[in-house]
Amino acid sequence: MKDVGDFGQPPLAAENRALVERRLKEVTAGTGLQETLTIEWRLKPHVVHVIDVPVDSLYYNPSTHRIRAQRSYDPKLDRRLDEDPWSEESQGYLDVLLKAEPSDPSKRDKDFDELKESLDGFKQNEPGLITPDGILVNGNTRAAALRELGVPHIRVGVLPDSYTWADINQVELSLQLRPDTRRPYSYINRLLTMDEQVEAGRPLKDVAREFRIRESTAEQDLWVLSCLRDLRDRSVAGEAQLRLLDFEDAQEKLREVHRAYSKVSKADLRKAELLKEYRLAAIVMDFSKTDVRLIEPEFGERYLDQRVPDDLKAVPATAPGRVIPGINRAVKAEAPQVAAARAFTDSVLRAKAVVRAGEKVLAEASQKAAEVFDLAHHAMEDALEPAGKDARVRKRKQAAPDRLYDACQDIEQCVTDMVLARGSRSLDEEALDEAVLKLKASLGKLARTAAQSIEVPGDGVAWLLDAVRQDNA
Repeated sequence: MKDVGDFGQPPLAAENRALVERRLKEVTAGTGLQETLTIEWRLKPHVVHVIDVPVDSLYYNPSTHRIRAQRSYDPKLDRRLDEDPWSEESQGYLDVLLKAEPSDPSKRDKDFDELKESLDGFKQNEPGLITPDGILVNGNTRAAALRELGVPHIRVGVLPDSYTWADINQVELSLQLRPDTRRPYSYINRLLTMDEQVEAGRPLKDVAREFRIRESTAEQDLWVLSCLRDLRDRSVAGEAQLRLLDFEDAQEKLREVHRAYSKVSKADLRKAELLKEYRLAAIVMDFSKTDVRLIEPEFGERYLDQRVPDDLKAVPATAPGRVIPGINRAVKAEAPQVAAARAFTDSVLRAKAVVRAGEKVLAEASQKAAEVFDLAHHAMEDALEPAGKDARVRKRKQAAPDRLYDACQDIEQCVTDMVLARGSRSLDEEALDEAVLKLKASLGKLARTAAQSIEVPGDGVAWLLDAVRQDNA
């Protein structure tokens, strides 16, 4: 029985296996210092020997999490990769994606060039990892860089003979998440990898621990991925469709959508859905994080609806309530306001998908989609202006953040004063120590008040709470 995602063996598996066995015998028979690599093998630490092998004899891993989202850049080559991952065409596609910018695979990644420069100047610091058949488990990007540099060999550890594709995926994940200088997964690939682990039956708390994040953050990330898949599915317009990688640069915006949605949904789910739809539409249209924050549940009714052209106001007939088969449980129909918000977002999604498709769609269709997208963008931009003015008025009534910003400026000035005092040896160290203790006490009060007042902490408040909690431990 094959593993899920089992790509079989590459054509030169027998030759690679013979070479690997020969090199391993040479290493174990030697009397010198032997290099090893410790991996997590079936939940236990396992030490493997490191050998040198020709880099051109190895195969890129078609299931690598590093470019999971980017594979959809070219649907035809993506399908070919599933059908024959070891062909020259498929391996060439993997080579291109490994060197490409995660958010736009048509561009070369600057991080890849930095890795290549590092390998050229300082050689290979960390060994990669392969299967006995020559499949790269870890070190795919390094192998691509070494090939460009013309370096003939790569240092790699070797998995045990009993490996499965499930082992390959798990070991790759554990190595990539080690806290070192290794290139991190892109945002979307992290989400897909976490989802894959949960779907495989691993408890969410274990997945979160492996990614070194809180369980609540993992829940947030999976919620975001669910939203992105929904947006992708709703963007279908003929042959055109958005891809998950199109949202690669929207990490912070999407996390803020989740925090706002979670807070509002506790009181009113309908308002939470309205907020989510309009914020996601703004993200699709590439508005800034500051602009997206201005969108509250009443944004459509107060600012946007009156500015949206009639052509974009077409709302599908309200669907009646339905009954879930098997349990005969009734589900309420979608509220008209939410249906209208979804219709607006759907128009934006389909228009952007067609525009992004470029030459894959007719010029007339692309032009019409561009017009729809521009109309929606102008309507959103016009609506955000009065929303911003009203937000600034409300902010005057909520001065706590402003006071913290003022305190930050005072601390920055304090740093400058300390540098000057050190130069003249006039720093009053005892007075400074007393002031720092006062700051510590004030931060403790701020943390306690924040814990009582904020239901869904953002990154800054979460850091403050953790810092105070660790200090009191």
